Amino acid sequence: MTQHILVVDDDPGVVHLVMDYLSGFDLRVSGANDGPGMRAALERDPADLVVLDVRLPGEDGLCLTRELRSRSRIPIIMLTSCRDEVDRILGLELGADDYVTKPFVPRELLARIRAVLRRSRIEPPTSAAPEYSPRFRFSGWELNLRTSRLTSRTGEQVELTLAEARLLQAFLASPRRTLSRDQLLDLSRSNGDGVFDRSIDVQILRLRRKLEADPSRPELIRTERGVGYFLDAKVEALA
Repeated sequence: MTQHILVVDDDPGVVHLVMDYLSGFDLRVSGANDGPGMRAALERDPADLVVLDVRLPGEDGLCLTRELRSRSRIPIIMLTSCRDEVDRILGLELGADDYVTKPFVPRELLARIRAVLRRSRIEPPTSAAPEYSPRFRFSGWELNLRTSRLTSRTGEQVELTLAEARLLQAFLASPRRTLSRDQLLDLSRSNGDGVFDRSIDVQILRLRRKLEADPSRPELIRTERGVGYFLDAKVEALA
């Protein structure tokens, strides 16, 4: 089935440019110019990925990213100005999967859309398939890789983005082993995809906020200065 991309930008010229370009590559594309338009478009026709401009009238792209991520794991690529470094970091912290800076080349946006879609694709189990979900237990937490969900020892459930789940899986595969940023990026790739995020430190921060009692003094995902990060916990693989 052709995948549906929703482009949200207050500049109609940008929306039409992206729609015209992406439509030539077996993608179904629709557009919106603001938050209400985005909600209406998604209600009419759920999207497989949202391209979302940071600078929008009324509710900005950061607010809309927070809203989308609170109720959905739909992939998000943000459009930002090359000067908006703070907005790029905030967008990633809020759950965006990637970003493209303006002005951009449509071919780069297409490449990033394809990479994010490949990473986010999860094959649904058939009725005849066994309900097997790889799971890991560590320090009172349990990670289910099929659902990208963490469960605490008290039963609290925490949703992860696919990027966060892959990063945590990389740590669980090598507990108490220091991994460099490059190693973490390589281990977090899926099927040869490009780097899922251009700031591994931002992903680490997001994981710490979900895992640590005090993210400013992490006890699970620890920093080895000048080297990288390591998971300081015993890991148990569950059947």
